[in-house]
Amino acid sequence: MVRFLNAYIPARTLFLATLDMLLIVAGLFTALALGFRTAATSLDYSHASMRIALAGAVCMLCMYYFDLYESQVITNLREVIGRLSQVMGTVCLVLAALYYACPSFELNREILFGGILMIALSLIGWRKLFSTLNRLAPLAERTIFLGDGPLSSCLVEELQRCPELGLRLIGYVGDSREAFRGENGLARLDGVDQSMEVIQRERITRVIVTMGERRGRLPLDLLLHMKSQGIIVDDGAEVYERVTGKVPLSCLRLGGFVFSPHFRISRGLELYKRAFSILLSAFGLIVTLPLMSLIALAIRLDSPGPALFRQKRIGKGGRPFVLFKFRSMRINADQDGIPRPVQRNDNRVTRLGRWLRKTRLDELPQLYNILRGEMCFVGPRPFVPEQERELTDQIPFYRYRWAVKPGATGWAQVHRAYCATLEDNVEKLAFDLFYIKNMSIGLDFLVIFQTLKILLLGRGAR
Repeated sequence: MVRFLNAYIPARTLFLATLDMLLIVAGLFTALALGFRTAATSLDYSHASMRIALAGAVCMLCMYYFDLYESQVITNLREVIGRLSQVMGTVCLVLAALYYACPSFELNREILFGGILMIALSLIGWRKLFSTLNRLAPLAERTIFLGDGPLSSCLVEELQRCPELGLRLIGYVGDSREAFRGENGLARLDGVDQSMEVIQRERITRVIVTMGERRGRLPLDLLLHMKSQGIIVDDGAEVYERVTGKVPLSCLRLGGFVFSPHFRISRGLELYKRAFSILLSAFGLIVTLPLMSLIALAIRLDSPGPALFRQKRIGKGGRPFVLFKFRSMRINADQDGIPRPVQRNDNRVTRLGRWLRKTRLDELPQLYNILRGEMCFVGPRPFVPEQERELTDQIPFYRYRWAVKPGATGWAQVHRAYCATLEDNVEKLAFDLFYIKNMSIGLDFLVIFQTLKILLLGRGAR
């Protein structure tokens, strides 16, 4: 996998996106070349490269926003064709708006439509070829697990869900014959002591270490011998993080945090986040002030009660602060005083509140919290004290999410929808710890970019 902005992208997905981009540019240039009927026409396109770059960027952005690089879509040709048709329609609408605003970037209509037609046909053919090549066994790395710890079962499911990783799971070597059960189970090939024989017999090229208890059991000499023979040896926990973007809580070792060079918040990073928060929140408050005034007036007209909702939340270091939001529920919605997560079609939410929550405009007053330094734009989502205490008692390592300031959006928010159950919060913690472990400027920008995608598509709101 390729590391990008402190997140990980499968190499095959990156290759797929690169070829997509080349086909898009080639299709537009081909349409442009076929459109050169006279010398006068070519003079009109002295800045053709810039115009094609703009159209190509819009195409790639729309392909990303329509999830054409997600695991469940990449290998489904029918889904790919359906989404590509949506992409091409959206590209036409977006470019029409851009050309209306900036006519100097406009491509000739015939050339643009001809290019889009060639792009669509070439992308469908390329995606079909990629899907075929991706399934070929000779092109996959023959992989085994070394060990039968709790991480093994989780990894089996995740790796089988992502065929674009190019890994073919052959089985595992371990002491237990009952380690894997169920329809996704792997066969036990032999014991740990016979690992080299298994590697030679099965032509293994990659070994993933998934042993649960490693103290005194991890065969370091054997692993070193494997590496000397050209075998790739991976730590199971690191593979899990790269594939899922979250920390494996079931086998989390505190030593992995204590000695990790990444689980550290530098002074420079803190200064950047604070300066970025001040500048962007101040700008956001100024720009959105007219909109917030209209929203506040609409809330007062829609239902009785104040426009702003104030609630105690837990911030960095477990310290409480008052979070501001636009009110989207009726007054005294929780009559017993115990805040409860919003459910689908919750009758506590007002008519206007449903729209505000769907568009996330109810979050705008948090710009004030960010300006005051209680929050950042990116970080773990803050909860009320009662919920935080309950989750701290029930979920191990939960308090470590307080190591950084909470955020208006975050790595967990863009990967996990609204949390309503204990299991939801366990998984959300796994994403939060991954963010804290890998926190960087690049990862923050990646989260903001993905947040814009969620906002535009209206996903995950309740």
